Amino acid sequence: MKRFLYELNESWRIAVAQMRSNMTRSALTALGVIIGIIAVTLMGTAVNGISIGFDNSMSVLGDDVLYVTQWPWKQVDDWWNYRDRKKIKTEYAETLNRMIERTPNSNLVVAVPTSSLFRSIKYGGNSVDNVFVLGTTSYFIVTESRGGASVVVIGYDVADALFPSENPLDKSVLINGQLFKVVGVNSRQGTFLGLFSWDSMVAVPLGAFNKYFSSKSESDVRVKVKDKRKLAEAKDELTGLMRRVRGLQPEVKDDFSVNEQQAFKSTLDPVKNSIAVAGLFITGLSLFVGAIGIMNITFVSVKERTKEIGTRKALGARRRTILLQFLIESTALCLLGGFIGLALAYLMCFGIEKAFPSFPIHFSLGLVFASMTVSVATGLISGFAPAWTASHLDPVVALRYE
Repeated sequence: MKRFLYELNESWRIAVAQMRSNMTRSALTALGVIIGIIAVTLMGTAVNGISIGFDNSMSVLGDDVLYVTQWPWKQVDDWWNYRDRKKIKTEYAETLNRMIERTPNSNLVVAVPTSSLFRSIKYGGNSVDNVFVLGTTSYFIVTESRGGASVVVIGYDVADALFPSENPLDKSVLINGQLFKVVGVNSRQGTFLGLFSWDSMVAVPLGAFNKYFSSKSESDVRVKVKDKRKLAEAKDELTGLMRRVRGLQPEVKDDFSVNEQQAFKSTLDPVKNSIAVAGLFITGLSLFVGAIGIMNITFVSVKERTKEIGTRKALGARRRTILLQFLIESTALCLLGGFIGLALAYLMCFGIEKAFPSFPIHFSLGLVFASMTVSVATGLISGFAPAWTASHLDPVVALRYE
């Protein structure tokens, strides 16, 4: 064991001496690994960022909420059958709540009706187009909700656009030609998959919504689950209650859909994983090119030092010693490239985070460990063939080599 540790230490010293004596060649050789590590690290960081952004978007939907809608949250083949389904009515929520109260040990808590459409909203000379208007009962006190009061809770971005320099509370905004008094402003919620911003929405009492915006609106019922660990049981219970609400016979198929957050995840996860695999494969090619460069320069080093190898073997050096020496030299080059590549990748990620603060950059310690592991593996794999060649040189032939 002591002999092996001595050989290991001596091999590192020789590797460092070789890199110092051929600094230009070592730097150019390591450049391929540097580019490869930067590419792999940036791609891994981007994939992590996409995953975090996706999970953040999913959390906006709520992992303890079920959505009763006309359409399922997935691609369907029989489009016409879903199109011909009866619309979901907001009155179903009240019926569902009565059923939930009468159900012992129900997995459901409360049903909330919602209707929605897009409209423009104005205040003074400022206006915001294509605002998501949500009619619901959950944002308001009972008198506002049941009385259909002309009040509104606005999203963070809407408030910022309409009231850049004043407090929006108790001000009146114009929606579809109707004045609504601002009674609240939502905190920043973020976007859903980068396609829809929850901060660009406003909520009004359902009664007021039905009075002023009911035409061409989409309605659904959102049901809060008591224990999200029993989401499957809650979904089955809600399906049974909705069949009773719809008056469906046992042999008749469901004419509604009960959706959950997981439906989006199961649909989009394969896409996200495909992007990750394709991206890492493409960036891995650059690391492969770097490995070929390491292998090539190690073969050159073996050829240049043939007499040295023959002399060492003639003096009693084992094959293992020669093999270890060249493996460590190739690994040292890859580690050097890995450290430099990680440092440059970190600086690039830092710059991207400052330039695009909305993009979730996640430069994790796990990614650092993975990159250094890849660097070591690249050095060992690319250096094995030339190291094996060097260790099996005949000392007599090597000493005669010109």
